Amino acid sequence: MTPHARTPSPAHALTVDPGIRDLRGADRLLRRLAVELELPEGTFGCTHLVRGDRPRVAVSLSLPSEPYLRTTWARLAADGHGEPAAGLPDASGRAVLYPGARALTGTMTVAELIAGSAISGVTVLGAPGTPDPGTRMVTRDHVRPQWQQGELLLTATPARGGVLVPFESPVPTPCCADH
Repeated sequence: MTPHARTPSPAHALTVDPGIRDLRGADRLLRRLAVELELPEGTFGCTHLVRGDRPRVAVSLSLPSEPYLRTTWARLAADGHGEPAAGLPDASGRAVLYPGARALTGTMTVAELIAGSAISGVTVLGAPGTPDPGTRMVTRDHVRPQWQQGELLLTATPARGGVLVPFESPVPTPCCADH
């Protein structure tokens, strides 16, 4: 059982603004960094929307310890991914890398999803309360929970057959892909 996560400590976090304009590109960057930098289990990699004159997506990494933070910071700066900044840009990052994320594939129950990952809860759009723990979740191999009030929560929607699917589609509609 994976312990449920609370907002990562900004003491071991850094943010990079690589100038990426879409979530899919930021997801690819985080997955590539996880491999290239050999990020340890317990790392959280999140995307953060940056609004203003130049809308874009920044990425943050929250690491399990100070030595990992120092090493990651140095390697990011040397590899030309942008100048790292200390801390998190906001408290509501969309998690791409988190404990248990790789195992969230196929169909599982809500209880299995929560027990096997850092996700602490599931909410269903338009429904009061939380879903029954035995409700089946079709992950579509794309589970992107978001930090909300210090908890990592997954928003889901009902789908055909009485199952749930994560709200965020792995193949977004073009009109909505960059929001």
